[in-house]
Amino acid sequence: MRDTIVIGMSGGVDSAVAASILVENGYNVEAVFMKNWDEKDQEFCTAAEDYKDALQVCEILNIPLRSVDLTDQYWEKVFKVFLNECEKGRTPNPDILCNKEIKFRAFLDYALELGATKIATGHYAQIKTTDNNFQLLRGKDSNKDQSYFLYRLDQSQVSKSVFPIGTLDKERVREKANSLGFLNHNKKDSTGICFIGERNFRKFLKKYFDEQPGEIISDKGTVIGEHEGLMYYTYGQRQGLGIGGGHGTIDAPWYVSDKIIQENRLVAVQGHDHPDLYHSYLTATNINWISGSSPGENDIITSKIRYRSKDSGCKIKKQSDSILVEFDSPQFAVAPGQSIVFYHNDVCIGGGIIENRSNKPSHKKRIFSCFWNKNTFIKLK
Repeated sequence: MRDTIVIGMSGGVDSAVAASILVENGYNVEAVFMKNWDEKDQEFCTAAEDYKDALQVCEILNIPLRSVDLTDQYWEKVFKVFLNECEKGRTPNPDILCNKEIKFRAFLDYALELGATKIATGHYAQIKTTDNNFQLLRGKDSNKDQSYFLYRLDQSQVSKSVFPIGTLDKERVREKANSLGFLNHNKKDSTGICFIGERNFRKFLKKYFDEQPGEIISDKGTVIGEHEGLMYYTYGQRQGLGIGGGHGTIDAPWYVSDKIIQENRLVAVQGHDHPDLYHSYLTATNINWISGSSPGENDIITSKIRYRSKDSGCKIKKQSDSILVEFDSPQFAVAPGQSIVFYHNDVCIGGGIIENRSNKPSHKKRIFSCFWNKNTFIKLK
């Protein structure tokens, strides 16, 4: 009897080609379209269009397509956490939480109830089995590798997952989709936060937060502008600060270097090479090791502090409920709330949530972004 694999169909080209590969390999394939966002939100939701694209693919492949409504789970497990982090002035990555709680938990449970042996998605990642341990590897296409977003998975989740396009590059995926007659073969890749996409991030958040403008100050303490609310800015941000001329001492752009939550102030410095934008240490919590075991403190590992950042060599020191990370070289714009993800060569071994950053090897250093005074910051509507 053929194994049944249930694939999550997003309407995009990646999951479409992933489904075709499973069919070619002789699996009994069923498709599920996940509704994670309220379709009534026409401005930000493209579910209806995406479902049509998924249906066209399934008709060509002659596989059934179901739709499951996971909006309640998404709201509770992902979106409310995202809003809470934004409210604290941090920089969350909801796509990572969506993978852990929705695609590889709620969807996985649903698929197993349907009789699936495993689930599949269109992620650019790979899985390797060694000595009863399931390893998560980078995708072959280094420009599209998505292992960063999957670091919070555990052995149970990885063991029940398949990534059919992990060995392909994007160009080959589009070529294959075109040859199969998929109308989404040239569909633009989804970018940005999953429920916002390429839409204006600030405009979206204004639906959920009251405005609370405040001062933008330089590293010298001089007022140089006004911000619209700390939740709209992240560390290292250059665009959208609205700092006019005449404030700086050099001809260089301004960057966000810190947030003083207690005073509702944004700190900006001039020049990409300004030392306040770089840090050699960080503390991370909510640590997840995919294998179930942490690496040794002398193991050679690299890390990424955001999806598009380059790998950086680092050392890890375990603490009671966190880890202290020392980088081989200072890192630009370390953002509390973001994830740091660790690798051993091409194996993604896990990661955690960045709590603070410093240039001294002590997690006790005062970091503005870790403090929140609810009397001076915004409140949810």
